Order: sequence, then structure tokens, then C-alpha cells
Amino acid sequence: MMEVEVGHHTVLLTRSEGRYSAIGNQCTHYGAPLSKGVITGHTVRCPWHGACFNAHTGDLEEYPGMDSLPCHKVKIQNSKVYVSVNKKALRQEKRIKSMGGAVPGVTHTILLLGGGAASLICAEVLRQENFGGRIIMASKDELLPYDKTRLSKVMNVENDSILLRRMEFFHQYDIEVWLRKEVLSVDTDKKTVTFDDGSVQSYDQLLLSTGCRAKGLDVPGMKLDNVKMLETPEDARQIHAACAGCNVVLVGTSFVGMEIASYLIGKASSITVIGSSEMPYQNTLGPEIGKATMTMLSEKNVKFYMNDNVTEVRGVDGKVKEVVLKSEKAIPADVLIVGIGVKPNSEFLRGSKIQLDSKNFVIVDKYMHTNVPGVFCAGDLATFPLAMAKNRLVNIGHWQMAQAHGRIAALNMLDKQTELNSVPFYWTVQLGKTIRYAGYGEGYTEIVMKGKLEDKKFLALYIKDDEVIAAASLNYDPAVSAVAQRLLAGKAITKKEAESDDLSWLQLS
Repeated sequence: MMEVEVGHHTVLLTRSEGRYSAIGNQCTHYGAPLSKGVITGHTVRCPWHGACFNAHTGDLEEYPGMDSLPCHKVKIQNSKVYVSVNKKALRQEKRIKSMGGAVPGVTHTILLLGGGAASLICAEVLRQENFGGRIIMASKDELLPYDKTRLSKVMNVENDSILLRRMEFFHQYDIEVWLRKEVLSVDTDKKTVTFDDGSVQSYDQLLLSTGCRAKGLDVPGMKLDNVKMLETPEDARQIHAACAGCNVVLVGTSFVGMEIASYLIGKASSITVIGSSEMPYQNTLGPEIGKATMTMLSEKNVKFYMNDNVTEVRGVDGKVKEVVLKSEKAIPADVLIVGIGVKPNSEFLRGSKIQLDSKNFVIVDKYMHTNVPGVFCAGDLATFPLAMAKNRLVNIGHWQMAQAHGRIAALNMLDKQTELNSVPFYWTVQLGKTIRYAGYGEGYTEIVMKGKLEDKKFLALYIKDDEVIAAASLNYDPAVSAVAQRLLAGKAITKKEAESDDLSWLQLS
């Protein structure tokens, strides 16, 4: 594939399966140049966040992108390739797949509980597949579905800038959105849902995608002012405003905690991070990358207290004043931010026939079906079989995975039997640099490193049973996308291949 210019616009020209095609070159997610990505068969995968497009049609094949790409005319004459572009198509860098609306007389109702990525994609795919019944999306949020991945990266965020679709979109395609509507209970025998305002809605098919919420610290002082958790854009703005020129203590060294720490550099007067493990990301990216991140942040005067826990939050006049650790150290704090994980919003399912696992997540099969006919679950609330991990039941709270779930649920609601086959892909930003990750690395036994952590340019390949099960990289594009494509195709990447100096399979430009 190559980037070509047509009338001052870049177009992606590809040759796959003996056929020339031309599609837009900017990924519809955040505008990455697809020419720097990976092509396998007729699938082009974005180098930044792993979205996939069909090179022949421009259609979206994998999230986190939501829209498809424009497709341009190509003809071959006298061994030359000619691309002709419609001027209108050039102005539109993305296109919405054709969607239908409600059809008069069709009374079938699909009720989507939750207003996140999974519900939104489910609604869109239902309309793309010409479902003509009623679609209701009920959300306890005050906002239409928005890009949650932005909250810990750009905290002074305007609501309008992160909406995934505008109200006109939902009107145009007859998707009813009920905001500030929290579900209280589900009766699967009567096929009804009861909401907090007393209203009851009946359904023919149901999607559970109410997601998770932040877990609080179980210590004295959590009710003090300026104890913050990040869940909504309003929380993000409050953290941004509260931390300016203040002493900030952050509990938790997962992605959200570390992103907030990185964001606050230069804004807060001091930043202290408390972690219960030895290194940040210990269980996900491993101690080596955790240490490299810790070093990057320490160089910017972020202090770390690892292998420690908060035992008490002390206040003066109702506001946080200091945080006391298990090691008996007291740290001055004007703001305490807690990012220690999540718990599922599944209380409304208590007493219903829907099966939960030991942590209260909803168990589904590879079609996103629960144990109750007509009831599906998607997104962070679901425990599901991961194809690339030999169908092991997992719970993965990633944006792209929630979107993939929504699509699979929609297709199976319409009896278009489709199995979930996505490879998890996520990213985290530290000091303006993005670490990308694909696969499922739990239980890895060793890491093969390309490049050097200290040079801030590396590729880590996670090995289990002599095969690569995940990859993480910094400044090593499009390697992680190439690994994701191989994992998706079910083609093993051997340890020997990972260790070899021949990296042609990574399609590094």
C-alpha cells in the first residue's frame, strides 16, 4: 500500500488479491495515516489504535473507529493506475455506513441498558442491518454516548468535544435515547424493565451494558471534600480545577491513575502516587515497562510510594489535609484521587434469572448471549470467552472490546449467527507518548524485548508456551498492529520468530 496525492488530498492506494483500490488515508478514529499501518489480505489496520478497514470498499471492520472511509474509482490503463476522486467525497474524510430507520407496523422492541460504547454500536449495527423495530437506549448519564478514553488524557474536556454522535443522528435513524434513566430491576419472565422514575418498559430483546463504576477506598475519611474519582466529564473537569497549584495524592497505578499523574505534571504543585504493587502496571504490562514509566514520571518530580496502602485520610474543616499510609508515612494532600479499579453495575440483576460470575459480572457465550433467551450482555459488564485465549472466560474493560461486543450482540439479535473474534487492543498516554498494547498477556512467562526501554523506543513481546500472546510498544509502529493481525488470523507467532533479528513480518516501514 502507498499514500498518493490526488488534488492536494492524500489517498491510500492498495493492491491486494490482485486488485487495485483507493480509499481515504486518514483513520476515522483519530486521523492516523493508514499508509503507515499494516495490510493483510484486503484488511488495512491503523498503526495507532488498531481500527481495521476493508481496502476494497473502505468499510470499517474493527473498532475503535466508528465510521467507514470514502472509496475512490481506480482504473488501469497502459500499465498505469488512475485514481479519480469525486470532489464531494474528498471533503468528507469519513462516511456512515448506510442505515435504515423504524418501519411502521414493526412493533419488535430492543431495549439497550447503558449509554456507553457497546450500546451505541449495537444500536448502529441494528440499523445498518435494516432492523425496522423500536430501539431504546436508556442511560443513567446526563450525556449522549461520549468518548470515555479521553477523560484521563484531556481533563478540562468540553462535553461537546467528546460526543460520539449528535442528537440529530439518533433522530435521523429512529434511535430513542432516554437520559438520566437508571434501571432498578429486570423481570425476564414478563420481559419488563423497571426504572428509578417508576416507569416500566417491556422488551422483546434486551442488551445489558451498564458498565462499571470506580471502586472507593474502604478507609476513614473518604467522605471528605476533594476526594475524587474519575467517571464522568464533570469529574474530569473538577479534578482539573481542584488540582491547580495543589498537593495531589493519587492512589492506584493502573492506566487511569498513571494517565492522570502524567496529565497533572506542570499543573499541580506536587504529585505523589501510592501503589500496592512493586511497579505500575505490574500485572498487565509487566515490571519492566512499569519501571520505565515510573522513571519517566519520576524525572518530572512525581513521587512514588510503592508496596504501600492508604489506611486513613485526615481532614481539616471537612477538606482533605493528609493521607496516612500503612508504612505510617503521612503525606500532605489538598486533593486525593482514587483509581484502584472498578466494580460492575449489576445490582439491578439481583434476584433475576441472569447468571453472574463470582465478581458479579454477567456471563455470556461467544454470541454475547446470557443464560436467558433474548437477553444479551456487552462491554465492561460482560465475562466472555476470548477466542485468542482458547475461549477462556475473561473480563476486559477496553473501549474497542466493548464496541466489538455491541456489534456481535446486534448481529445475533437478528439471528445472523456471528462469533466474537476480536483481539483486545488498547493504548495509554504518558507525557505525550503512546504505549500501544494488543493481545491478552495474562500468565505470560517471559518477555522478548526489541529496542531499549531507556531509549523510549521498544517492542515487548509476551511469551507463554513458546508463543507470543501479547505485544506492547512505544515509538515502534506499526508493530503492535501487525501482531494483532497475526493473532486475529490465529497464526501462531513462535518464540523463535519473536527472538529472531528478521522483523519483516512486523511490516515496519
